[in-house]
Amino acid sequence: MEKDDKLGHRERLRERFLRSGLKGFHDYEIVELLLTMWTPRRDCKKQAKEAITRFKNLKGILEAEAQDLQKIKGIGPVNAAGIKFVQELAKEFLKQKLEEKPVCKSSQEVYDYLYLSMRDLKKEAFKVLFLNGQNRVIEAEDLFQGTVGASAVYPREIMEKAIEYHASSLILVHNHPSGSVAPSRSDRSITQDLVFAGNIMQIKVLDHIIIGDNKYYSFADEGLIEEYNQLQKKGG
Repeated sequence: MEKDDKLGHRERLRERFLRSGLKGFHDYEIVELLLTMWTPRRDCKKQAKEAITRFKNLKGILEAEAQDLQKIKGIGPVNAAGIKFVQELAKEFLKQKLEEKPVCKSSQEVYDYLYLSMRDLKKEAFKVLFLNGQNRVIEAEDLFQGTVGASAVYPREIMEKAIEYHASSLILVHNHPSGSVAPSRSDRSITQDLVFAGNIMQIKVLDHIIIGDNKYYSFADEGLIEEYNQLQKKGG
């Protein structure tokens, strides 16, 4: 009878998902549903709850190393590989979604694409979107990571990548783990340096977007990209 109850619970989870997606699911229920795909005949609720306790949330689980996932009793190499597969699948989906349309059409559109993947990072990550002449994304790469509050960004490396991808323009994106989106002096300086370097290389910097807690800051929207372009023309 207990076995039937467990099977019924799993079926109800699947039916809920098919009916309305993940709306209303707790994080542990999402993990439980995920684990059942590779553990078809065992109750996975205990492992799912322990995973949430250990890794804090769904994002933490997806980003965990396979060997760390397997420290939870009941999560074996097949489950760990499945979880890592889902993470990589999501990344590939977002990458292809970016490639479908000209994401530089607005800063809001870039923010909508990247917010979920960058909002909870504990350290600053600096991402560059490399665009072709039609403003479609050729590649999106995380190029730099730093300690909380600072990132070491090297314009030369960004321009070398842009040449490698035959990019016509760039969009810079990084997060502020503090949640604030106010640009620091360093943010302003690196943006100006990259605008200047891009103009010399004939690769336009279209925007630099800072992602914080449910909000963002766009250098282009605030007129700073144009200001740096004009400053360079004046010899600046």
